[in-house]
Amino acid sequence: MRSIWRTLDRGLARDIGLVCLADGVVGLSYGAISVGNGLPLWVPVVLSIVVFAGASQFLFVGIVAAGGSPIAAMIAGVLVNSRHVAFGLAVSDVIGGGWRRVPGSHLMTDENVAFALGQDDVRQRRAAYWAAGIGIFVCWNLGVLVGGLAGTVITDTDVFGLDAAFPAVLLALVLPALRDKSTRTAALVGSVVALAATPFLPAGLPVLLALVGLLFYRADKPALEVSR
Repeated sequence: MRSIWRTLDRGLARDIGLVCLADGVVGLSYGAISVGNGLPLWVPVVLSIVVFAGASQFLFVGIVAAGGSPIAAMIAGVLVNSRHVAFGLAVSDVIGGGWRRVPGSHLMTDENVAFALGQDDVRQRRAAYWAAGIGIFVCWNLGVLVGGLAGTVITDTDVFGLDAAFPAVLLALVLPALRDKSTRTAALVGSVVALAATPFLPAGLPVLLALVGLLFYRADKPALEVSR
């Protein structure tokens, strides 16, 4: 793991640190909201360690707090997390093989996938993925624990603007990838599909439909090097 931290340049390490900090703040609000809605402290803590998927965890708590079935909440969370199938295909070479597959897959988030795909060098992609994944895991779980202990101090993320800050961070991460025309086309199609479906489908499903945009993505073929 030491090689990971040595590979990161100062600017990339700073960006990863800021995102980890932001995730920790969101985790704090998640823990407080969960406990504030009547769930015992161990529920958000265990979910954060075992599931480790912020969107699914917020969805689960929201459904259960509204009186929904935990089974329905679990199914909804699985549907939202199914986007990780596409993520896994995109970063499979970054995670590596053997024993790294299990922890690498568990640490997969929107943020560290975006960081990895934003790097040109293979070593930088791998370092960014693991550094962001480990950092976010630690900060998120610490935030959830502190927030849960705080109880009802933070009950509404909208008051603090966290509902806007989190998507803004993700947008900033994916902007470099939009320099590619094919990527822009796929992102535009996916966005239009998701926005069109939002009024008619439950939360989470429009995001899955946005994967239709991948059909419009064409990866550039690597140029063949001619040896002399």
